[in-house]
Amino acid sequence: MSHWPLLSLVTFLPLVGVAFILMARGEEAVVARNARWIALWTSLIDFALSVVLWLQFDPTTSDFQFVERATWVTLGGFNFNYHMGIDGISLFFVLLSTILTMLSIVSAWEVIQFQVREFMIAFLALETLVIGVFCSLDFILFYVFFEGSLLPMFLIIGVWGGPNRIYSAFKFFLYTFLGSLLMLLAILAVYFQTGTTDIEYALNHSDLFPSGLQKWLWLAFFASFAIKVPMWPVHTWLPDAHVEAPTAGSVILAAILLKLGGYGFIRFSLPMFPLASHYFMPLIFVLSAIAVIYTSLVALAQIDMKKLVAYSSIAHMGFVTMGTFAVTSEAVQGAVIQMLSHGLLSAGLFLCVGVLYDRLHTHEIARFGGLVHRMPAYAFVLMVFTLTAVGLPGTSGFIGEFLILLGTFRVNTLECTLAATALFLGPMYMLYMYRRVIFGTITRADLRGMLDLSLREKVMFAPLLLLVVWMGVYPNSFLRPIQASVDHVIQQVNAATQTAGVRRAGLE
Repeated sequence: MSHWPLLSLVTFLPLVGVAFILMARGEEAVVARNARWIALWTSLIDFALSVVLWLQFDPTTSDFQFVERATWVTLGGFNFNYHMGIDGISLFFVLLSTILTMLSIVSAWEVIQFQVREFMIAFLALETLVIGVFCSLDFILFYVFFEGSLLPMFLIIGVWGGPNRIYSAFKFFLYTFLGSLLMLLAILAVYFQTGTTDIEYALNHSDLFPSGLQKWLWLAFFASFAIKVPMWPVHTWLPDAHVEAPTAGSVILAAILLKLGGYGFIRFSLPMFPLASHYFMPLIFVLSAIAVIYTSLVALAQIDMKKLVAYSSIAHMGFVTMGTFAVTSEAVQGAVIQMLSHGLLSAGLFLCVGVLYDRLHTHEIARFGGLVHRMPAYAFVLMVFTLTAVGLPGTSGFIGEFLILLGTFRVNTLECTLAATALFLGPMYMLYMYRRVIFGTITRADLRGMLDLSLREKVMFAPLLLLVVWMGVYPNSFLRPIQASVDHVIQQVNAATQTAGVRRAGLE
C-alpha cells in the first residue's frame, strides 16, 4: 500500500486547481478558456488518483484503509483531529464523485458562457467538499464538509440556474441547513457521551449510548439525512432545485449530494444507534413505501422531463432507505449498489435532458417527438438509461433493486410487496416519456434541424454507458469490496439488538 497521503491528495487536489484558476489573467475569453482546461485536467488527475485508491484497496477487511490522522484543533479540553479513511462503503462514492465531476465539467464546456471562472471554481470546491464527507473519520471534520457542500451548490443553482433560480436555491439551502443544525446538536451529544469526536471510536462503542438517548440522537441525525436523501414528505425542494439548476448542477445534485443522506444512514444510524434503528424500522418502511408509490404516480403526471427524472430519483432513493433499515446483508449491499447505480443513471438522464435543452432551451416533453429520425445516437443513449431506470437485467438498475427486495423480503413481506409496485410503475412513466420524446413523427420545423450527439457529448456519455452495463453484467467487482464493511455493520447491529433482548429477558 502506498505511503503517500492518497486520501488527502484526492480530497484537496481540486483546491489546487482552484488556486491555478484564480491566478489566470488576461482577457475574459482567455481566462474562461484557461479555467475550463484547468478544471478539466484537475478533475481528470483527481479521478486517476481515486482509481489508484480502488486498485490498492484490500476488499477482504472491514477496517478503514489509507488512514491519515493529525491534530487539527486543540481548544481547552476539546481536541478535534484531522482523521481520514475509507472502507468498502465509502470507496465507490469517492470514485463516483471524481468521475462525475469530470463529466460535469465536460458537459458545461460550451454551455456556460458567463462567469466561467467562478463556475469552475464552484465545481472544484464542491468536489473537495463531497469527497471529504465520504472520507472523514472525525465528527467535526465530517460536519464541516457536510455543511460546506451546501454553499457551492447554492451558488451553482442561484447564479447559473433558470428563471426561478433564487427561490429554488434558497429553498434547497434552508431545507438542508435547518436539518443539519439538529445533527450538529447530536454530534455535540455524542462528544459529551464518548469524550471524543472520533467517528471510528463511536462506531465501535454503541453501548455507550443508552436506548433512550439513542432514539433522540437517531432522530436528530435522521432530520438531516432524510432531507438530503430526500425522503417523503421532506422531498419538495428537490424537483424545484432540479428544474432550475444548470445541467451540470443537476448531475452533481442527484448523483452525489443525494447520496450523502443514504451514506449517513449506513455509516452512522445503523452502527451507532442500532437499538433506535430497530425501533424506528417500521417508520422507515412506511415512509419508503409512500416514497416509492406516491412519487412514481406523481412522475406519471409530469410534463417536464427534469421534474419527471427528479421524482423518479425520490422513488429510487426510497428503495435505498428501505434496504438500509431492513438490516440484512443482501439489502444493505443492495442499498449501496442502488446508490451507485442511481448516481450513474441520474447523471446520464439529466445529461440527456441537457442535450435537448442546449438545442431548444426547453425540457417540456410535449415540445419533442420523433427525435429518432434526427438523433439516432441520442435515442440509443437515452434508451440505455431508460432501461437502466426500469431495472432491466444486465444493467446496474436490476442488481440494486433485486438485492434490496431479496433482503427486505426476509424481514417484511408486506413492505417488499409494496415496494415491488415500482417494478411496473417505473416502466410506466419512463417508457411513456421515452415514447413521447423519441418515437412518432416530427411535426415541428425546429425539430427537423436538430443535430445528433457531438463528439464531446459522445465522450461524455461513453463512461456512463460502460459503467451501467459493467455493474449489471459483472456486479461482483463492485459487491466484493463492499461486502466486508457491510457485513461488519450488520454484525454490530445484530449483536447490539441481541444483547438488549437478553437484558430485557433478564429484567422480566
